[in-house]
Amino acid sequence: MAIQNNRLTNGQYEQNFSDIHPPFETQNAALVEANRCLFCYDAPCTKSCPTSIDVPKFIKQITSGNIKGSAHTIFSSNIMGAGCSKVCPVEKLCEGSCVFNLMDEPPIPIAKLQRYSTEKAMGNNWQLFERKPSNGKKVAIVGAGPAGLSCAHVLSREGVDVTIYEKESKGGGLMTYGIAAYKVTPQFCEDEVNYITSIGGIEIKYNQELGKDISLSELKKQYDAVFLGIGVGIARQLEIPGEKLEGVVDAIQFIYDIRAKGYPSVPVGDKVAVIGMGMTAIDAATQAKRLGAKEVTMVYRRTKDEMPCTQHELDIAMLDGCEIIWLAAPQKVKGSAGKVKQLVCNKMKLGEPDASGRRSPVDTGETFTLEVDMVIKAAGQVPFEKLVKKSRLDNKNGKLIIYNNCATNIKGVFAGGDAVNGGKEVVDAVQAGKDGAAAIMKFLFHAKGQSK
Repeated sequence: MAIQNNRLTNGQYEQNFSDIHPPFETQNAALVEANRCLFCYDAPCTKSCPTSIDVPKFIKQITSGNIKGSAHTIFSSNIMGAGCSKVCPVEKLCEGSCVFNLMDEPPIPIAKLQRYSTEKAMGNNWQLFERKPSNGKKVAIVGAGPAGLSCAHVLSREGVDVTIYEKESKGGGLMTYGIAAYKVTPQFCEDEVNYITSIGGIEIKYNQELGKDISLSELKKQYDAVFLGIGVGIARQLEIPGEKLEGVVDAIQFIYDIRAKGYPSVPVGDKVAVIGMGMTAIDAATQAKRLGAKEVTMVYRRTKDEMPCTQHELDIAMLDGCEIIWLAAPQKVKGSAGKVKQLVCNKMKLGEPDASGRRSPVDTGETFTLEVDMVIKAAGQVPFEKLVKKSRLDNKNGKLIIYNNCATNIKGVFAGGDAVNGGKEVVDAVQAGKDGAAAIMKFLFHAKGQSK
């Protein structure tokens, strides 16, 4: 059957894409969980948070009824603490480090408690930070994603005037355009961006793309410093025959369309194959199923032990009815009349261990064929290599190279987030923005220059 739209009723769409992690329904429910916390000294949950949120402190503040103080504790470390409470892989971070795991007890629901405090702050528009008077310094930030917004908020608090250049029509970056809609809604992302910028001193100029509408050299002339938080966003191609057939789509574009156009407007096949096993692959697979696909099969060239996604994410896909084929690599896509019909895969096996002990998959010489009418490619993303090379920025295959204090090779230009690390979690990008802001403040007020 051909790819089609409007498989489900509006009510079914709303149910399928409803909040996968609903908040506490009552204050008492939050208090019960908060009071379970042991308030550990030198808490492992805090250590495992890339932004170092003082978890015991904000939970203790909840138990004492100080919700505003709790939100301040969170936002002081992570201004996107509300969004991170929805999308962070907490099972491998704070909650995964909770001491209750060692006692065969459920860990403290840290993310849910964090959401409880931060959403109250956003809902009531509590202004928890006061901006210092403008100091006359101007900084340009490229990218209104987690790294850029985090950097902007820290700088603005210190009195720096910030202008963010964003290529999309909305801010939030990956949060707004690249995460499953049942985890975080576009409306929430818009509210979060507005809350962050409500401190003042931050202007966002939308539909302004680096290398197209603005140049790095222009920004350097107009501003005292520049921070690059451009992320990654170019889908990695499979380089196999049939990749250009109708019905073969990039996972990033598929998710983007769901976020930008709404569920009913995005076509989906009956039999869908998703190539990859990262978080993006999981989001694409589960959303294809929730859009009405009858069969979704995930294909991954390695074993479960090497999968990039967490077990929690995999469980979501399996509960949604997605099938998994391990040790299978796409060989070619076959079609008819220009449309995809089959996905041919090589059967793989683990080879001999290399020097590090890792066993890479090798082709067995056998193949199998999946009957499909849609293939979603989620084999990862690659950096904006042409853009960074055109800007004469030191890079490694497009990933920006930073030296002391987040500095690039160009004086006055700093960088952080996915553009540097190639793609990590939202919370890592937030911390990179904080680090970038600290480096810029030092550059503007305490140092004569930068050095590699």
